Amino acid sequence: MDLTPLQHSPALLALATGLLGLCVGSFLNVVIHRLPIMMNAEWRADCAEFEGREAPPAERLTLLFPRSRCPSCGTPITALQNVPVASWLALGGKCAACKAPISARYPLVELATGLASAFLAWRFGWGAALAAGLVFTWALIAASAIDLDTQLLPDRITLPLLWLGLLVNTGGVFVDLRSAVLGAVGGYLLLWSVYWGFKLLAGKEGMGFGDFKLLAALGAWTGWQTIPLILLVSATSGAAIGILAIWLSGKGRDTRIPFGPYLAAGGMVALLWGREAVVAYLGRFPA
Repeated sequence: MDLTPLQHSPALLALATGLLGLCVGSFLNVVIHRLPIMMNAEWRADCAEFEGREAPPAERLTLLFPRSRCPSCGTPITALQNVPVASWLALGGKCAACKAPISARYPLVELATGLASAFLAWRFGWGAALAAGLVFTWALIAASAIDLDTQLLPDRITLPLLWLGLLVNTGGVFVDLRSAVLGAVGGYLLLWSVYWGFKLLAGKEGMGFGDFKLLAALGAWTGWQTIPLILLVSATSGAAIGILAIWLSGKGRDTRIPFGPYLAAGGMVALLWGREAVVAYLGRFPA
């Protein structure tokens, strides 16, 4: 396959990458739905083994098997019914067999992944930064949606993302390796310290360990220099949206709000404009 036109046409590259993102978004919906179920089954099996009893029976489930099906009636979804965004619109947001409603989150995840992918292509152009940035973005979308659903940030996403960030930056794709290592260590220890400080003062947990790992991963990708920017964006957006959500729902201030999506938003800002923001503030990008 000749990819030369993509290398020389930013518009064509953005279009092709956006279409790829739509397809990846469809797979991310599978990850978002199935990974928590798979984790729950493994936890139950581990607990049963620890207690010396048989694990409860569970359906064999992976990210690739069995094929996608309606969660209400179990009818398999055909290829034509699985076209990103278009199929949901054509079906009127309902299962073709039982007419049960299909959550609007499915096309929204697909659309968000497609648009984000196209924007990355426009921002970085053809090259290693685009390839790495796509993986980074897709992982953050999946982790954010899972956190919204379950208030869990799976190690299966955050830890590989951390190590991949260090690997990517061995070649200095986004920052030098020293900045990436310090970003990973600093990101984890910073939120770890906040967690224990809050717990000692308030007597309760303010965030989960998954948040530490996610900020460590973001630091590994974008460097220690951008961690203040990530925290500023995540704290500001989290506070604004969280207060609005509590007000609209009528729930109390003790309502738990997942922090992962806001960290992810800060990480995206840092990846796209972090260096420019640091230079604008400090006049240089410190090593």
